Amino acid sequence: MAGEPDGGRASAATRRRGAVLEQAILDAAAEELKESGYSGLSMDRVARRAGTNKNAIYRRWPSRAALAVAAYGRMTVTEARVPDTGELRGDALELLRAANRHLSSPLGRILLDLLASARDDPDLLAEIHARTGGDGPTGMWLTVLGRAVARGEAAPEALHPRVATVPIALLRNEFLTRGVTGVPDEVLVEIIDDVYLPLVRGRAPR
Repeated sequence: MAGEPDGGRASAATRRRGAVLEQAILDAAAEELKESGYSGLSMDRVARRAGTNKNAIYRRWPSRAALAVAAYGRMTVTEARVPDTGELRGDALELLRAANRHLSSPLGRILLDLLASARDDPDLLAEIHARTGGDGPTGMWLTVLGRAVARGEAAPEALHPRVATVPIALLRNEFLTRGVTGVPDEVLVEIIDDVYLPLVRGRAPR
């Protein structure tokens, strides 16, 4: 009807509440990210696709950045397995290879789009950092490095989030600066053997 507020045409059947509405919004945002990327993500289109209004979205996610990162997080909910090969090199290679497979996938391309956009969007960068805290990739890298320290394979001073995640940072750099769709395995081996292992084995306190 003319003059009706955005989303007002939703019928009683589509006026959902709680977790059901939240899931519909996240699903709609995920589809928008797949089709248009972060730069094309529109709260108006997400609201129309979800059969709701923008107010319902903003009550849950205060910004486009918050919604985008939440939608990406919902798409990637898996039971992440921390490898345990008995040695740091094997664990690190397994983690890096898994990350390479993810970044080479459609979901990984969404993450790379978010990371690229975050360079000029402080709100998006903050949301990404909040989402990828100790329970995400950083936590897994710290776990394998902690085991290595306990086995005497790495210096105790190396057990720091920035040091632990050097391989994933270098891998993302390959995608973001070289525009590749996948990193060859020999490059992954170089990252671990020529950069990571010498770093964590030889790191000493200042």
